[in-house]
Amino acid sequence: MTSTEGRRPIVVGVDPDPVKRMALVWAADEADRRGLPLRLVHAQGVPTGGYRSGEVRPSWEEWNRALHTAGDRLLKDAVTFAESRHPRLEMETVLAEGHPAWVLREQARHAAAVVLGSWHLSTAKQLFTSASVALPVIAHAPCPVVVVPEPEHTTQQPPYFVVGVDGSANSAAAVDFAFDEAALHSAVLRALYVWHPPLRGLLDEYAAEQECRRLLSETVAGRTAVHPEVELHHEVVRGHPVQVLTEAAAHALGLVVGTRGLGGFTGMLLGSVSQGVLHHANCPVITVPHPDTRDAG
Repeated sequence: MTSTEGRRPIVVGVDPDPVKRMALVWAADEADRRGLPLRLVHAQGVPTGGYRSGEVRPSWEEWNRALHTAGDRLLKDAVTFAESRHPRLEMETVLAEGHPAWVLREQARHAAAVVLGSWHLSTAKQLFTSASVALPVIAHAPCPVVVVPEPEHTTQQPPYFVVGVDGSANSAAAVDFAFDEAALHSAVLRALYVWHPPLRGLLDEYAAEQECRRLLSETVAGRTAVHPEVELHHEVVRGHPVQVLTEAAAHALGLVVGTRGLGGFTGMLLGSVSQGVLHHANCPVITVPHPDTRDAG
């Protein structure tokens, strides 16, 4: 479903806990900045647990009616909250049945971006239980996916974004998105190429580092002409990519990375860096898919 006038909406997954609003805040602000509609989505699964042994369970019809009533109320409250921030924001709601990951993957097909909340689940929970929504959505979404932490993290002045660069088409797409975000927020952009030297030393580490600098320069070349208002800082840093990027983005408005990897197992659908920063970053993480994947969506 495409929104009014063919504009792709910002899609946000609405958490059943009304206290957890950071993803909704980020999505509403982003939709307002970009002049796009906001689509609020709440997915309802199947009845599980919650009953004592011997307790009579309600009929399917009663459960389904109660669930829809609660879902409608939840979405109405979320719309009221978003309107309090942006009274003129165009909004629509979707109440869907099914696992949230599946529902949001379908919504991502025609979205400008999908925004989700995060509570830093352990790696085991993210990969092996149905508690995770972010990983399967990111792995299959043709649009950028933003994972916003709860509670709100502390940002730094002047505001800045961090983008990871590795010379691939994925990171080039991430750099494009990062420039757009920096321009929208009047923020500084830090583009980092993280060089992780092998355990055995290179014969010419200087030459290897210079090659990293060349790839970084080529990746950011031309973007400043499109966004001359963005102050750009780019540097090559030694270390583990996940550690360097998460530390650099500790007080950032967001950390932008590309997605990469193919395979049948969910954990293999994302690159180790993009998956690692999702577990460790304190700021919103924006994953940007390969351009071919985005075009296919």
